[in-house]
Amino acid sequence: MPPTNLRLQFRKKRQQLSKAQQLQASKQVLNTCLQQLSLQQANTVACYLANDGEIDPRCIIEYCWQHNKRVLLPVLHPFSTGHLVFVEYFPNSVMIANQYGIKEPVITSHNICPLADIELIMTPLVAFDAAGNRLGMGGGYYDRSLAPIKRDKLNTQLIGLAHTCQQANALKANHWDIPLHGIATPTQYFKT
Repeated sequence: MPPTNLRLQFRKKRQQLSKAQQLQASKQVLNTCLQQLSLQQANTVACYLANDGEIDPRCIIEYCWQHNKRVLLPVLHPFSTGHLVFVEYFPNSVMIANQYGIKEPVITSHNICPLADIELIMTPLVAFDAAGNRLGMGGGYYDRSLAPIKRDKLNTQLIGLAHTCQQANALKANHWDIPLHGIATPTQYFKT
């Protein structure tokens, strides 16, 4: 099936989850992540704000704040089209909506974190397979922005977060795809 059709199919599945199912999944994915050492050991964690039915990492973000971990969010790069930068996020951060309507912290000269300083990045996805292949929204933002992790052999761990219903049988990997180290769902952790 072409990637566009797959995206539509899996986006529809996650959008059909009720608010109660979304809240339960958010709590359970935190528990799945806590069973892995990467979240417990990391001091600098990048997450995202859920959009379009994505699994909501708010419980992970709150856990990080409670344990004095530095929390970052992806922000559309202001000068490099198609790229993201990671910006510190606090409960009182000033937020603005980007061109996609997703809230982002306002960038300042003091709150951008270099990719090499991030220990763990939790990424959203549209679909995944047990081998760790990730199908994103199709814009390539994460693949372009995270390419230095692969190229420069950075120690940053990449964990995809997904609802259980987003698992596909098999996804085709492209040469530009940045592989994930694992995928966490509310019920299972896939180490890749």
